[in-house]
Amino acid sequence: MAERKPPRPNLLKSIAGALFGVQSEKNREIDFSQQRPLPFIVAGIAAIALFVGVLVAISQLVTNG
Repeated sequence: MAERKPPRPNLLKSIAGALFGVQSEKNREIDFSQQRPLPFIVAGIAAIALFVGVLVAISQLVTNG
């Protein structure tokens, strides 16, 4: 019989769930079963940078308006 591979994580869904704190236990286990954390680290840093950029843009619009 063929060996079953663990399911691959959905990177976007994993990052969003981690940022908002709503990730299910099942998805967390899938994420932590991966051998390489680098894609999660890079995507997480990019998501945080985007979030901060959006906050700065909104604050600029509000204070300059």
